[in-house]
Amino acid sequence: MAHLIEVAFRGNRKEFFSWTGETAPPLKAGVIVEADRGEDFGRVHSTGELAEVRCNGCAHGCGTTPPPRAALRLATAADEQLDRELTVENEAVRRKSMERVKANHLVMKLTDVEWQWDRRKLTIFFTAERRVDFRGLVRDLAALFRTRIELKQIGVRDEAKRLSGVGRCGREYCSASWLPDLRPVNLGVAKDQKLSLNPQQISGACGRLMCCLRYEHEFYVLSRRKFPKEGKILTTSLGEEKVIACDIFNERITLRTAEGDSRVIALADLRTELEGLDQPTDHAHDDAPSHAADDPVDEAVNAMLDTVEMEIAPLLAAMTVVEVAPVVVTDVVTEVVTDVVEETATEDAESEDAAGDATRRKRRRGRRGGRRLRAAEQRRQSEQDGSPMPPDGGDDADDGDDNEE
Repeated sequence: MAHLIEVAFRGNRKEFFSWTGETAPPLKAGVIVEADRGEDFGRVHSTGELAEVRCNGCAHGCGTTPPPRAALRLATAADEQLDRELTVENEAVRRKSMERVKANHLVMKLTDVEWQWDRRKLTIFFTAERRVDFRGLVRDLAALFRTRIELKQIGVRDEAKRLSGVGRCGREYCSASWLPDLRPVNLGVAKDQKLSLNPQQISGACGRLMCCLRYEHEFYVLSRRKFPKEGKILTTSLGEEKVIACDIFNERITLRTAEGDSRVIALADLRTELEGLDQPTDHAHDDAPSHAADDPVDEAVNAMLDTVEMEIAPLLAAMTVVEVAPVVVTDVVTEVVTDVVEETATEDAESEDAAGDATRRKRRRGRRGGRRLRAAEQRRQSEQDGSPMPPDGGDDADDGDDNEE
């Protein structure tokens, strides 16, 4: 029967393997396991029921399916000696890799390097703010170390998990010691716990919000449901009071009156006081329609609405969907449309002719008036000079023109 075991590697990296022996290996024992195109060295982190629970709940777990790889054998003293030598060599490899990064002018930070136990692969972990084209770097490193090179970009929280350290609480980082997976933490978690919203005071060594902010978040959310919301106005024995603060650990509430007087009261005493005064709850609006019929005006309106509804109901029930037949354009319709169009065009032409006639009449009146003014001026000059007057034929000619028009 195969056993499920969890094996820990360098950098707090853990994976699950199957063990085909009769009994599972002891904890902290060194084992040689299957790796990518070779073998790797690790130590047993959990076995039995604990390994099954962690496999179902961890981010690196495989769930209910069996692990894809198996643990081959227990490590010998020579295997452990080789692992210690590789651990010392990793630092020298990291320094040489950093020199190649500077030579290629790449904006990236090398966090850690990890030799595979059989030296068939070298994994380099780095952090960067944006995407990095490291193809030239991989060629240089492959020519330098003569092995398969793998570069992995990780985040700052994963970097803290690999390097480990001591937090402000005086203990090792939770992500490096026992935390199975890194869950996201946002500023709303600190707001629910009434903590300082200054990121510098609630951030860890990685620069992100501390993982421990999520540990008690569910407790705060469930506990605050018992208390009224801060800022709500309550009608108590002293009148209207505003909720200032809620102490969920001591189950006390701080209230303030309109005059500015404050008092602290227990949650149980406040509930008793509100029940004695029949304080309306948030669900009081649900009962409002049932009391609307007590008003005579409302009764008349409701009766009228009921009557209208009874009269309209048969009509609504008798309504059916009427299908509109497609419109067919016949010859008669075509002739009618044509006549309408022609009549419209004729009316437009007549209106244009009338406008033209009016314009011509105005012009003729203007010319006629000018000739009359000139004839009157000639008469005055002839009277003054004593010369004979010219024949007056302008007006007759104008009249003839008018008659011809």
